[in-house]
Amino acid sequence: MFNIMVVEDNSNVRKLMEAVLIENGYTPVLAKDGLEALEILDKQHIDLIVLDIMMPNMDGYELTKVLRESRYNLPILMVTAKDTPSDKKKGFITGTDDYMVKPVDEEEMILRIAALLRRSQIVNEHRLIIGKTELYYDELTVKQGGKIEELPQKEFMLLFKLLSYQNKIFTRRQLMDEIWGLENDSDERTVDVHINRLRERFKESGDFEIITIRGLGYKAVEL
Repeated sequence: MFNIMVVEDNSNVRKLMEAVLIENGYTPVLAKDGLEALEILDKQHIDLIVLDIMMPNMDGYELTKVLRESRYNLPILMVTAKDTPSDKKKGFITGTDDYMVKPVDEEEMILRIAALLRRSQIVNEHRLIIGKTELYYDELTVKQGGKIEELPQKEFMLLFKLLSYQNKIFTRRQLMDEIWGLENDSDERTVDVHINRLRERFKESGDFEIITIRGLGYKAVEL
């Protein structure tokens, strides 16, 4: 059972998230601000953190920054009323893995938590298996039918990202920001070029397919 820490200064919201997590089979661990969260992390294993941004004593940005600088690599999901592009950018720069805007859809939050936990396990193992296809994160290689192929870094990271979140639609901008960096000035068509290269490389694969979602972006599906 996974331990999910909720860092939220509003007691009613904490109680609501606690109930939702218990209902979905998780063990909630509650903290009212960043300082209390750090105290708990010193004593107890936590698998994922759901945290608010606007809190007294230590806000969500500062807590995330402290954790990343201290080499904590557990997944972090920011939940906040601050929804401007600059707020989201600041969150990702400080080290959050995902971002939700209040009021939160409880079902969506649980789905995001599950996806982040799965992603965390994959990264920790540094390997992803889809059917008979194996991706090795450290070596940037893909093994299929006994054949091992090393991919250029961006192509591998793009494929690894899409296959780690099967059926999830990613916009070109999301993929650019994560794989090429928030400060990168490349055109979003760069993503299209890399997707086409991946499709050509794995056109004979019977394990997965990268699908274009017109007007939105891309998703990967297991066949």
